[in-house]
Amino acid sequence: MDAAPSDPAEGAVVLGVRSSLGGRRWLWRDSRLADAGGRIGLMIAQQAGVSELVGQMLAARGLDGNTAATFLDPTLRALMPDPSALQDMDVAADRLAEAVRQGETVAVFGDYDVDGACAAALVTGLLRQLGCPVMTHVPDRMTEGYGPNAPALEALVARGATLVVCVDCGTAAGDVLATLAGRADIVVLDHHKAEGPPPSVLATVNPNRPDCVSGQRGLCAAGVAFLTAVATIRALRRAGWFAGRPEPDLMAFLDIVALATVCDVMPLTGLNRALVTQGLKILARRRRLGLDALMEVAGARDPLSAFTCGFALGPRINAGGRIAESGLGLELLLCDDAAEARRLAERLDAVNRRRQTVESTILDRAMEEAADQRAAGHAVLVLSGRDWHPGVVGIVAGRIKERFNRPVLVGAELEDGTVKGSGRSVADIDLGAAIIAARQMGLLTTGGGHAMAAGFSLPGDGVSALHDFLNERLRDAAALPDAVDVLIEGVVHVAGATVALATDIGRMAPFGAGNDEPVLTIPRVRVVRADRIGREGGTLRVLVEGEGGGPRLKALLFRADDHPAAAMLEDRNAPPLHLAGWLRAENWNGRTDASFFIRDAAVAT
Repeated sequence: MDAAPSDPAEGAVVLGVRSSLGGRRWLWRDSRLADAGGRIGLMIAQQAGVSELVGQMLAARGLDGNTAATFLDPTLRALMPDPSALQDMDVAADRLAEAVRQGETVAVFGDYDVDGACAAALVTGLLRQLGCPVMTHVPDRMTEGYGPNAPALEALVARGATLVVCVDCGTAAGDVLATLAGRADIVVLDHHKAEGPPPSVLATVNPNRPDCVSGQRGLCAAGVAFLTAVATIRALRRAGWFAGRPEPDLMAFLDIVALATVCDVMPLTGLNRALVTQGLKILARRRRLGLDALMEVAGARDPLSAFTCGFALGPRINAGGRIAESGLGLELLLCDDAAEARRLAERLDAVNRRRQTVESTILDRAMEEAADQRAAGHAVLVLSGRDWHPGVVGIVAGRIKERFNRPVLVGAELEDGTVKGSGRSVADIDLGAAIIAARQMGLLTTGGGHAMAAGFSLPGDGVSALHDFLNERLRDAAALPDAVDVLIEGVVHVAGATVALATDIGRMAPFGAGNDEPVLTIPRVRVVRADRIGREGGTLRVLVEGEGGGPRLKALLFRADDHPAAAMLEDRNAPPLHLAGWLRAENWNGRTDASFFIRDAAVAT
């Protein structure tokens, strides 16, 4: 592996690429370990039995000989904390255990995204296994909005609920939850940041509440729910409840914990890494009928991975909450009839295709407006449209952010004259704090979020003032490059891009937030052959070799029609190219080959 230069301003550029065919710089992911990283990487390689290149990648993630082994083989035994470390956990677990012992009717109030559906399915499934009657409610995005609302809570209590469990919501709903005081106990299992003290309810288990010192701030709501399940079973065990009764298999819930953790873009480090690694093993057993049916409908292939969760399963479960019935995802996860599971999976798949059409229609118009705002020098891009669907504006904001490398807000103009939308940000630009500040100044009716994402609503005539405020508040974003840098972790020639290396890199999975899949560069290749494959020829498959000939390597470029490197890759007379992308071991018909998935390309100089 080439040594990473220590000065990012001068020497961090890889292969001299300061403007690729995609307009991006190629920089070393971590230049701080240029010297020590080599020694640490070699030590990791020797102790963990991986290549020196992979050892270097692990060193760049801050690992050493002692921690690399746990990273490569993350287990709950090694990484599981005591659930009681979370504030209010013992109170919540004792109350859930009491509900089980007394056979109380419990209401689970969820959210309409993947994390909300998974957390609600976990709590509901566990309590039903333990004998509790459980009602569920997932609010409608359009008519109820996010989080608990008084009419829904009143209806649940009227139907007999004596305990309400809010999952993936509730931290910021103190006023609404107070309406149930004296009529039902409330337990909140959440992970969203709070601006002030937790609501005045029986228990709020949230690793992101200011007074929680558990160190588990990266958990999603399903992860919090899993720790609560562990604590609840422990409380019941202490009470002798399982004398003569079988204990539930909590490991069986890890499939949905893994799904939620990936789809909510939680960091795949520490406990999350163990939850996802072990959860993918449970998912591969295909014992949850709903997910099995959804994998069949989505055409998900083995081996299952975080990619399967994030791009095959997650969008389909999310689709119901975006543009159709908010509870479809939860219904699928709880389904125990194979025929019904197939029906629900096909329905969600159809809804997701409709969501893609709606999104595409909005995206084209939004991209044009975003280009105009970018050309005008705005630090933040703020867009809204009359006929834009509120359920997809967050996805559109994410696409525009990737295209222009700027914080983006996209809103839907509703019939009552208000604008409701979502925002997405870029690294080191805290959009959530800016949105909260805007709300506190009276520029927004509602607003909140975290550094990378936010939700908001405001009167339609206030969009311009909000845009001005954000341009000033986040003015540093105006100096960002027009495209996100490609962060490189190694240089490998075609001859070195082997199945063995790809398999070694695969040991670092699961990949995602906090553990990006390593991007490699392959220098000075020539394209021997290029073919269009896939639906409507949207994928470009090329065969490349080193400039002097020798071994050849298959490489793939997805969404080739929109990629600026496609034309050069298809030009047989093109000069030698540098490629940047991911090296993976692919299994097909009993054979394993190395394939390179192209992210970017540059003309070799």
